[in-house]
Amino acid sequence: MTEDLASLLDYVTPGQAKVIEAIIKANGNISEASRSMGINRSSVQLQLARAKVRAALAGHAPGHFDDGVAPGYRMGKVTIQRGPGGVERVWERQHPDDQRRQEGLREFVEGLLETGARGASEVVKPPSGTNADLLTAYLFGDPHFGMRAMAAEAGEDFDLAEAERITCAAIDYMVGRAPPSETGLLVNIGDYFHADDSTNQTPAHKNPLDVDGRFFHITQAGLRALVYSINRMKVRHSKVIVWILPGNHDPHTAWMLALCLSSFFDNDPRVVIDMDPGLYKYLRFGRNLLGAHHGHGAKLTDLPLIMANDRKEDWGQTDHRVFWMGHIHHKQVQEVHGVFVESLNTLAPGDAWHRGKGYRSTRSSQMVVLDANHGETERHKCNASILRKAA
Repeated sequence: MTEDLASLLDYVTPGQAKVIEAIIKANGNISEASRSMGINRSSVQLQLARAKVRAALAGHAPGHFDDGVAPGYRMGKVTIQRGPGGVERVWERQHPDDQRRQEGLREFVEGLLETGARGASEVVKPPSGTNADLLTAYLFGDPHFGMRAMAAEAGEDFDLAEAERITCAAIDYMVGRAPPSETGLLVNIGDYFHADDSTNQTPAHKNPLDVDGRFFHITQAGLRALVYSINRMKVRHSKVIVWILPGNHDPHTAWMLALCLSSFFDNDPRVVIDMDPGLYKYLRFGRNLLGAHHGHGAKLTDLPLIMANDRKEDWGQTDHRVFWMGHIHHKQVQEVHGVFVESLNTLAPGDAWHRGKGYRSTRSSQMVVLDANHGETERHKCNASILRKAA
């Protein structure tokens, strides 16, 4: 047993490694290991289980691939070859379990925290003279970091560097035009990343994706752009709230992104990263009720009733209700049951697949200003053409 545990050490976080080393030193006795570390037995067992999942997701699961299902995997197709004497061979296909996969991402971020990445942001004084009756929402629809598009196929060039550049340029443009509202709300409506992992396929249907660069570099660039955006908003607003919605392209990396941002800004009480992992987010601001959903889980016309059901008390005490969504990439606004449902444009162009299907949409992001009592009072549209590089 101890040999199998030792083989896990190359795949786990520093905290998990300490637990495994304590178990090895105790000759596999969990109770003795927990006493030596001064923590309860269940905590040791939990860390050991997580370590096995982490290693299995990396392809290392001693004893499990020969018999049973590896931690972090689920059983897929089973093929049985029968001969004259009965069953001769059995082939099993095991696939990463989505829930376990998300836990693996959480473990990755926890590992970063153990190395001192928590609370690394620069804390600066809040701006003076902000208006508590105003909220400014910065709306980013489907950024698709990591998407690769060539002008010859898609009409415009787009890559990872351009995604980062245009996102930072857009926040600069909008913050420069924002009123001194006390609260700034950053809404990433989902599909922030074009691909959810290095397979470069959509998670649900396994459609191939045109991707620019390694997954490691894509997530780095995406995180940099959001850190930059939040820091720019801190200059203008006393409080910054961040919504990271999971999309159909990035259901797992969206959660990883929120975890990383929460850790990075952990030392700054002015920044609030919404850590609710659900597909719907809500915020009551005075007489306003704001909602957001990527758009892949419910129809546009169903969102108002979902809001009313999810936020019964807020619904009854508000007059101005807005629901933002993405997914379809083109602008659409409908007033449904007293709720303005708005689908957002994206700053990214279409890729070769969308272009070939005939999809076209305006490229933009928007900044919306809401008064606590009177609802939306102004907005600024940031077209991608404004943000083009100088020739």
